[in-house]
Order: sequence, then C-alpha cells, then structure tokens
Amino acid sequence: MKKILVTGGEGRFASELKKVKTNFQFIFLSKKQLNICNFRSINKAIKKYKPLIMLHLAGLSRPMDIHEKNISKSINLNIIGTANLVAACSEKKIKIIYFSTSYIYPGKKGNYNENDALLPWNNYGWSKLGGECSVQMYKNSLILRACMTQKPFVHKKAYANVKSNFIYHKDLVKIFLKLLNKKGIYNIGGKSQSIYNFAKKNNNDIKKIYSKGEFPLNQDMNLNKLYKALK
Repeated sequence: MKKILVTGGEGRFASELKKVKTNFQFIFLSKKQLNICNFRSINKAIKKYKPLIMLHLAGLSRPMDIHEKNISKSINLNIIGTANLVAACSEKKIKIIYFSTSYIYPGKKGNYNENDALLPWNNYGWSKLGGECSVQMYKNSLILRACMTQKPFVHKKAYANVKSNFIYHKDLVKIFLKLLNKKGIYNIGGKSQSIYNFAKKNNNDIKKIYSKGEFPLNQDMNLNKLYKALK
C-alpha cells in the first residue's frame, strides 16, 4: 500500500479526504507534526513515515486579504514552505503533489489551459505561483490548479458576472484520487459557470452581486486535459 504523507492534515480538503476509503495509506499530519517552514521537521517526518508521495495541502489561503496585509506570512507559508518540501522530496526521490489555484491565471479571457501565460491578479495568486515555480523544477511532481470551496457555500452573496470552475471539496476528492499516478500540470474543478449559479444550486436564498473590478470576470479554466485523463 502506497504511503502518502499529507501536510495540512487538519485542513478543509484533508477533512473530506479522510472520509473516503482508498487503496492508499494517507498519513495526515498537523502543523505541529510537520512544519513546512522547518527543514528538521520535514526531514524528521520523512524519515519516520518513509512515504512514496508527499501531498502538500498546508499553506495560507483565507481570508484573502491577509496576503495583502501580511506578505511575510504569505511568502513563508506558500512560497518558502513549498520550496522546502520540494527540496526535501527531491533529495529523497519522493513524488510531490501540489495544490495550486486557478487564481494564477489573469482572469481576462477565460477558458485558460495549462499552457497559457500566467499573471496572478492578487497576492494570494502570486504566493501560490511562487510555490508552484519550485514544484515545476522537480519533474517527479503533480500540480493541480484547483478551483474549490467548502460546502455549504460560506457566503450569503455571490458574483453573477464572475465565471469560474468552483467545485466542492467533497466532489473534488473523487476526481483527485483518480489522478494520483499522474505527473505534470492539470486544471481541476467543476464546469464553467458564474459563481452565483454555482452557489444557487444548494442555496436558493443566495443574493446576486456584481464585481466592479475587485474580481476579474473570466476566471474559468479549460478542463479538457483533465477529462482526457479521467477516461
């Protein structure tokens, strides 16, 4: 049974992953058990568990404005922490799976594929792209540019003029498990639609709002590579 060491083992996606029975042995570690900003902590965990794969879920995401207010924290967790893991995995020849984000695309034309030019529109996107850069240097890796959120949708309002590929964590878990043996870069998410239409399916009381520049309007990704891999 393949051992997969999971950073950020107490996070939202990890919590959904724990509910699913698989043929893999996932080892979920908290920040205290594996601190990605500490080389000694990383190497200690690798030595103890001897994983074949490192699933990197740890990092800083919400609230989104923290990446503007505290860039040092954003840099340390999302860029330096990821680079630390890549360096350790490279040394031990361990595959690393990194969850990036759709926010690394410019959000202007939409339908972005994995080879399109990247230009994050906010600091969160830059921090995730910074981490992705180190992962791309290591060929024994899988990068998932994800657009996911928790269920139920946490906001009372949703953008009616912003197009994305939102998918709930629990639904993305099912797709993710089919990609474990892949390498390279994959966009991953749900069908392209407005955030409002996505949220309304499970909440008829959701209110419409419209982005006036705070969010780019066309964030959606092309998922053809993903669909081909899942056949």
